[in-house]
Amino acid sequence: MLRQTVATDRPTMIRTALLAFALVATLASSAFAAAELTEGDFKEFGKLAVQDGGRRKPIDTYARESLLRITGKDAYKSAGGRVWSGCDFLLSMLLETNDWKKEPLILVGHRPLVEKLGLDPAQKRFSYEQLSKSAELEKMAKAVHQIRVQAGDEKVVLDRMQQEVESVSSRIGLFMSLSQGSTFLVVPARNSVKEPWVIPPQYGQYYKEDDFSKVTTALQGMAKSYSAGDAFNFALNSRELRLGLRSLSPSVYPTERELNLESFYNHLHAFSRSAWLFLLGLVGLGVYAARDGMPRFFNWVGMAAAVAGLLLMALGITLRCIIAGRPPVTNMFESVLWVAFIAVLFSFFFYLRYRATIYLLASLPVAALCLGLVLQMPIAMPANIDPLVPVLRDNFWLTVHVLSITASYGAFILGMAFGHIILARYALWPQETAKDQTLHFWNYRILQLGTLLLAAGTILGGVWANYSWGRFWGWDPKETWAFIALLCYIVAIHGRIAGWWSHFGVAMGSCICFSAVLMAWYGVNFVLGAGLHSYGFGIGGEEYVIGFLVVEGLFLAFAAMRHLAAQRAARPVERRAEVVGTAEPAS
Repeated sequence: MLRQTVATDRPTMIRTALLAFALVATLASSAFAAAELTEGDFKEFGKLAVQDGGRRKPIDTYARESLLRITGKDAYKSAGGRVWSGCDFLLSMLLETNDWKKEPLILVGHRPLVEKLGLDPAQKRFSYEQLSKSAELEKMAKAVHQIRVQAGDEKVVLDRMQQEVESVSSRIGLFMSLSQGSTFLVVPARNSVKEPWVIPPQYGQYYKEDDFSKVTTALQGMAKSYSAGDAFNFALNSRELRLGLRSLSPSVYPTERELNLESFYNHLHAFSRSAWLFLLGLVGLGVYAARDGMPRFFNWVGMAAAVAGLLLMALGITLRCIIAGRPPVTNMFESVLWVAFIAVLFSFFFYLRYRATIYLLASLPVAALCLGLVLQMPIAMPANIDPLVPVLRDNFWLTVHVLSITASYGAFILGMAFGHIILARYALWPQETAKDQTLHFWNYRILQLGTLLLAAGTILGGVWANYSWGRFWGWDPKETWAFIALLCYIVAIHGRIAGWWSHFGVAMGSCICFSAVLMAWYGVNFVLGAGLHSYGFGIGGEEYVIGFLVVEGLFLAFAAMRHLAAQRAARPVERRAEVVGTAEPAS
């Protein structure tokens, strides 16, 4: 089944047409020598528009996404030591300048699947030749396909192994599509953006040969200069190709502004740079706060880095909004970015209100950690800008509901980080915690804000559910866990007012209750994988979550033990003080 679905006969028409464009003839003279072009040389080629996944995008975006899907990285280092960028990889696949079928580049990240296929468990990537010859993978892929066929339009909940098999099969399918050129949809439709684009050999579906001659010449020149490693002519022909394709259908082809904007976003690397700025800000502010008398220079550097990171992150999110035409919270990647951004933004609000640098010391590390996770897990949390699924196309409800919910997550992750600072003081300096009344008040304010946002978002979600699905509440897993998280924080807040626990209990609650948020945010989408909120489902990352929960449990247990020990040690002193205070004076 696997070979039938992803390794079928090469489309003769495509390869024949490419021959007609003199692409392969160019390769003959270069003897399959890979083009020695740097990443910067692909700037003009990367601005070519391509239709993919229901969206018109620069080919730079498409090439990066394709390489990420196949390898799990945005750059690939081949056996010969050459580092391939997305565009370089895509052109090499199209023109066959490298024997890619023997390169170990297809990701199989699930260790149990690697072992079941009898592959080397020390590896995570394997060649197409290895995987296409695996009878076990073919059998498993056929079984998953059969499940899909039998289910029809019904939703199917696959186990982890089946999900991984499906993912590997899709990577192999994408690999073959790239090598065949069947996804090189750069020729725009004539009349409508909704019409399908075609590969160059199929231009006759929309245009006459005379109209396409300029494109043919530019395509030939681009292939020849790429194979020869001629950066100047490669860029020149890439630009001519783009202008020629736009002239065929100016109303359908993206404008230069649209292509330049997304290309700028791709190369800005806003979120990785923000993470480093947040870490720099943490170091500067931390050094200044650690000891009295430190030069204010550290405070200025830390504050400037934190502000720069926040502004750069805001720019990256704004660019995603403009490119996608929607709020940036429709998948896990975007929601993690938004939560990190909101956590830092709220910390600045509280800093300006209370002049308390500790808010920034709490938010900067968790924001940097969130950004690091999404950048290190591109398969579990892909950064693709995809069109909205139908249920999300009402942007008003998407904005008021989803942004409210995820904004509450930003407040709660800030509260969780703040709680860790308080608990660390209980664990390390329990005798000094009597001075921390202000810290407890500040933490309490964070939890109040998060609870208000979560309550508002949950109610608005019910209104949207009634609008979209015809019922206000249905105990969908996402709805249920959002409600559980809300109840947890309500209990944590009101338990302090009712005298059920002390300030220490609220600090513990700000950390423990975040586990309910984690379940609503990650667990429903990546563990349960069930319910009507399927647009956010994914796989992977469980080792990070389990590791966090284990370390968190140990830390909370240690803090509780230290706090109880300090309380027990204080009781005899209190009793002695009471005895001394009530003793009758000697006559």
